[in-house]
Amino acid sequence: MSENIEGIATDVVDSAIKVHRALGPGLLESAYQHCLAFELRKRNHHVLTEVALPIQYESQQIDAGYRIDMLIDNLVIIENKVVESLLPIHDAQILTYLKLKECHLGFLLNWNVRLMKNGIRRAVYNLPGPNPYPRIKPSSS
Repeated sequence: MSENIEGIATDVVDSAIKVHRALGPGLLESAYQHCLAFELRKRNHHVLTEVALPIQYESQQIDAGYRIDMLIDNLVIIENKVVESLLPIHDAQILTYLKLKECHLGFLLNWNVRLMKNGIRRAVYNLPGPNPYPRIKPSSS
C-alpha cells in the first residue's frame, strides 16, 4: 500500500506543478481544483471532489458541513488553498481530515505562490510501517 500511496503522491506533486506552471497564481481555488482533477484523471486516478466528511460522535454520524476538496484513489486527500501563507490551522485541518477519513497521506496545496514547490505541504497521519516523514512537512519537490 505504501508503494501505491507514493506513486499517487508523485503524481499529485507533478500534476500540481504542471497546472501551476500553466496558470500561475491569482485564480480562485476552484479553478485550480478543476484543472488538477483533470490532470490527475488523465493519469488514470479516481478523483472525487467536494467529498462530504461526516463526524462520528458516540453512536451518531453527524453531517457538520465538512468537505474534502479532493480524494484521490480513496487514499490521498488534497486541500487546495489560495492564501498569503499556510497557517497552523491549515495543518490542523488536513490532519483532522486524514483522521476522520482514515487516510494516511494528504497534501495542502497553496496556489498563491510564485513557484508551486513552495506551496506544497505533505501531511502524514499514522502511515503503516516505518514512517520516514514527520507529521507534516513542506515538500522538497
